[in-house]
Amino acid sequence: MAKPIIQVNNLVKKYNDFTAVNSISFEVMQGEIFGLLGPNGAGKTTTLEIMETLREKTSGSVIINGVDLDSDPDSIKHIIGVQLQSAGYYPNLNLSELIELFSGLYGISVKPIELLEKVALVDKAKAKYKELSGGQKQRFSIATTLINQPKIIFLDEPTTGLDPQARRNLWDLIQEIRSSGTTIVITTHYMDEAEVLCDRVAFIDAGKVIGIDTPDHFIDQLVASGFERKKEVKKANLEDVFITLTGKEWRES
Repeated sequence: MAKPIIQVNNLVKKYNDFTAVNSISFEVMQGEIFGLLGPNGAGKTTTLEIMETLREKTSGSVIINGVDLDSDPDSIKHIIGVQLQSAGYYPNLNLSELIELFSGLYGISVKPIELLEKVALVDKAKAKYKELSGGQKQRFSIATTLINQPKIIFLDEPTTGLDPQARRNLWDLIQEIRSSGTTIVITTHYMDEAEVLCDRVAFIDAGKVIGIDTPDHFIDQLVASGFERKKEVKKANLEDVFITLTGKEWRES
């Protein structure tokens, strides 16, 4: 039986009179992919940033790998990997140099080529970050989360703006990372992505958790309530057609 590696209890984040996160509670089990889902402004990213030690909470508790966020945030930083947005990289350094830079910040030594191999970017080792395509930038961003061999990685909208091939291949990469025992917390606006990747999801709206369960159970409950799609559900969708016709190989343009 998996044990919780993240425990969030009555988490609150206020900005003056505005409550962005309103008494959220949930657990993330060790080794699972856990999704935080909800509309823009729901409080997903704020919750993520608090767990990442990047934003201070107003009240409540966050325990990660048995460590209380309030008492020892530095210990938590050593066991997590955080996906940076593009602004977090020096655009004129090549990928190997960037990995060496970040590993130096962690105080560890890594082989850049080994990390780049995991995300199919070995041929871009000497390319500058600013020269990469959108999909390549996302893959490199995920590679940087793995530098310190974290127990948990946080991914905030990792496939936004990617074409179908890049999106599907990034799904494969995320599943491969999880298969090594890493716990993954992800936010996404793509419900098909959450359905494929996540073991469990929490829906957040207006700063509150309004449901936590497996994607399958959520769907089964909705169908049992009498819900029917207006359009017949087929065994494939148009994205499946796109992938079948154009292939699933990495596209580097």
